[in-house]
Amino acid sequence: MGRFLKISGAVLALVVVALVGWLKLAPPDLLRVGDGYAAKIVCSNVFIAGRDAQTVLSDDVQAPGHPLLKLVQVAVDDKKQMVTARILGFAAPGYSAYRPGAGCANLPDGDRTGLAQLDSVAPSPPPPAAAWPEGEGAEIDTALQTLIENPDLAGPGMRAIAVVRDGRLVAETYGRDFDRSTPLLGWSMTKSVTAALIGLRVAEGRMDVSRAGLLPEWAGDDRANITLADLLGMQSGLEFNESYGDVTDVTRMLYLETDMASYAAAKPLVAKPGTDFRYSSGTSTLLSRLWMRTFDDPVAAFSFPHDALFAPLGMKSAVMETDEAGTIIGSSYMYATARDWARFAQFLLQDGVWKGRAMLPKDYVTFMRTPTKASGGKYGQGQVWLEENGVRAGTGSFPADSFWMLGHDGQAIMLVPSLKLAVVRLGLTPSRLGYDVQKLNAKIIEALD
Repeated sequence: MGRFLKISGAVLALVVVALVGWLKLAPPDLLRVGDGYAAKIVCSNVFIAGRDAQTVLSDDVQAPGHPLLKLVQVAVDDKKQMVTARILGFAAPGYSAYRPGAGCANLPDGDRTGLAQLDSVAPSPPPPAAAWPEGEGAEIDTALQTLIENPDLAGPGMRAIAVVRDGRLVAETYGRDFDRSTPLLGWSMTKSVTAALIGLRVAEGRMDVSRAGLLPEWAGDDRANITLADLLGMQSGLEFNESYGDVTDVTRMLYLETDMASYAAAKPLVAKPGTDFRYSSGTSTLLSRLWMRTFDDPVAAFSFPHDALFAPLGMKSAVMETDEAGTIIGSSYMYATARDWARFAQFLLQDGVWKGRAMLPKDYVTFMRTPTKASGGKYGQGQVWLEENGVRAGTGSFPADSFWMLGHDGQAIMLVPSLKLAVVRLGLTPSRLGYDVQKLNAKIIEALD
């Protein structure tokens, strides 16, 4: 027994030495990305969703299995409303700071004094005791409820599913420790919200999708030919590497840059605008800068999503987060409850009309889901997908007007205007698990028939 313990101790020591050696050889920026990611995810979930920091660290940050993230430790300062993350003392710590109404912002330089000062957005009043979406009353369809409670259809890591039919909430279910009051991260579903915000500014005469000459720093080269429509359709021609798991354009932008939009704007042109589909979170962050610059007052710009979209729709939980420079990260960081994500979906199903008021330009949602030629028809002109997991609108069970809002780690909203149907599915479901949300969506459509 003693010999076994000595051998085990020696093996453990070798593993530790090897691990420390590997960490020393790891690129410093990769360690900083890991720290920044951990700080951001823990900060948002603690201060927006009210979850326990260590649970978020183990479930959200470490559970997906990246070896670096397994070694992260976090500290939460409730007084300063900040989170610090560090990988075993290697590399610079990651910092994220919370501001009421603005969520958490990464601080790559660790300096909170550089964080843009924004007035807090007043929370919306509680909804009335009425049927959803005006209130919180549901009209449960037992057949649909049975479907979404099927674990094989709901999938691993499911945190919330909500089904909307004919303007009413007809089924919903939640994962363990989550409920209808838990704000959940939409990741790239945020891009579709950004497109809607631009639609609101188009309706107000402040933006035009055909406009070029978008940024002064592009005036001296061919980037001046990029139109707003090119950016919305992910066919700007700008270079951007959207790969995750390493230090690429998207991870550098999200976790190492204090001014994300400027980082994306500095990218060179690698294709003629309108000819090359290149999915890019940098593009969506640029779109946020563009609509925010249509305001003379930065505070008015920051308040716009709440005042013009969330409050009218009753999305009292919705928060769009900013970078250190104060630009809303329209590519990735919106939190909302499943019911509030469903309210936004219902808004799109109604072509941007809410309580009889046309908030978006007529047929703007049709524009959003019109396929782009550069994408081969799989992506729409307004930050939405026309295909999910290889299944395209108009094939199988899916009507031709189906479209999808999609996000990292299994976030998905299917919208079918002709069926007056939306299916919201949120969770922590990495792609390596092989989950196919289309099986759930197809079963729901078939049940309606």
